[in-house]
Amino acid sequence: MPIPEELRRVYRKQGYQFVGSHSAVKACHWTRKSLRTGGAEYCYKQRFYGIPCHRCLQMTPSLGRCLQSCIYCWRAQPSDLGIAWDQTHFPPEEAEDPEFIVEASIEAHRRAISGFGGNPKVPREMYLEARDPIHAAISLEGEPTLYPRLGELVEAYFNHGFKTVFIVTNGLRPDVLTNLEHEPSQLYVSVSAPDEETYRRTCRPLVRDGWKRLMETLELLNSFSCPTVLRHTLLPGYNMHSPEAYARLAELSNATYIEPKAAMSVGYARYRFGYDEMTRHSDIRRFAEALAEASGYRILDEHPPSSVVLLSRLEKPIKLC
Repeated sequence: MPIPEELRRVYRKQGYQFVGSHSAVKACHWTRKSLRTGGAEYCYKQRFYGIPCHRCLQMTPSLGRCLQSCIYCWRAQPSDLGIAWDQTHFPPEEAEDPEFIVEASIEAHRRAISGFGGNPKVPREMYLEARDPIHAAISLEGEPTLYPRLGELVEAYFNHGFKTVFIVTNGLRPDVLTNLEHEPSQLYVSVSAPDEETYRRTCRPLVRDGWKRLMETLELLNSFSCPTVLRHTLLPGYNMHSPEAYARLAELSNATYIEPKAAMSVGYARYRFGYDEMTRHSDIRRFAEALAEASGYRILDEHPPSSVVLLSRLEKPIKLC
């Protein structure tokens, strides 16, 4: 079933560049800021993992589709617009070719940043580099594991010269991760609750066995050869509690990294919680310290502008670029 036009209008207004019938690209805040400042300001991926912010392509192959309806999600959900659409289903026959998606997403990315080509504050060499991205973040919106050819998509980006590819998943399709034909450079799993009750209240799963599926995914992470990350998007009053329970989930997964991060009141999340209810970086830092004490992971770094802290059992993060 196609994405409803009501949703497509919202995405257009928010600056999404459509790719085929179910994919999209958007130049993120940090890519734009990096270009405007000549590289002086950049995102946590550059600080932690060495990925050049201005050469990052942010995309989704599953626009509007997800198995959760998280409190902190910035996307417009069907219920926000009062429309009926089954966002949990992706018919395999509707999945477009990965090669087409990669090539069209690069062109869409170039359209998204084209205005920077005439900005005198943007170094010309930097703009030309930005037109040829080397990192793909399959994380923009929607749940990527719903796209039936995800492993092929990762491989296609590498075949087009990309140095790194990240996948960010909510972990509700362990079957897809088990059979992934090509691993990403790094795999993120959003773990935004320390227990099932908190999970149901914060992540609002659209399937009955969401917590069980997430636990299966955490157990799977040991089988991956690429670095793995537990992403905790935290919101006071909902899921920012019980660091010792989060530590048990880290033990279960043996993840390479943990990234506690503040939930932001942006996009449609603004209708669910206000700016004054957001987590401050100082709170994220204190939570990370408690998590480090409970888990045995150590704090390696932090990026206050993104309100995120990096923990690991490694001595230092692996630089990927």
